[in-house]
Amino acid sequence: MSSENSETRFRILQAALDLLESGQGNGVRMTDIARQAGISRQAVYLHFNTRAELLVSATHYLDKLHNTDERLAASRSAPTGVKRLETYIDAWGKYIPEIHGIAKALLAMRDSDDAAAEAWDERMRAMREGCQAAIKALHHDGMLNPDYSQKTATDILWTMLSIRNWEQLTDQCGWTNKKYISEIKLLTRRIFVVNETEEA
Repeated sequence: MSSENSETRFRILQAALDLLESGQGNGVRMTDIARQAGISRQAVYLHFNTRAELLVSATHYLDKLHNTDERLAASRSAPTGVKRLETYIDAWGKYIPEIHGIAKALLAMRDSDDAAAEAWDERMRAMREGCQAAIKALHHDGMLNPDYSQKTATDILWTMLSIRNWEQLTDQCGWTNKKYISEIKLLTRRIFVVNETEEA
């Protein structure tokens, strides 16, 4: 395989993202990506052994383009569990509109396309890890609602933050993204957080 940082590799990844975002999810084949990148299909396989590997790598490339690690820094360094929860929701809520086109394409492809399903599921596992870390921090502070185990709380938070729910609230209910973030923060605090004093 060629260098992880080669110009051709980046062209391939960007081509995949461009095709996904343009609504051509059902036609994002290796041939389509090669044509979009201006290279041969064989050249694509020099960098990615499978289409699934390419789509997964494209989502990681998208994270890099949007400085995801930097966006999550505030959550990861938060001094309390409540702050970690809120800053994670804030970062995720602001990220969704920027990746929505690509996420929508992968979701549409997921049921009939194993490679798209693998790419989507891998990213959702990563998002779940962020939810799990926030809940774990709440539990560590003794502020997690005892009605919920850490696993159940993680399950609920992960589902609350799903892109499908975001779509329902912003597209169907007419919420602004600012309202979405504010209301989800308020709701999660009411559900999961106990023993608040100065954090309230």
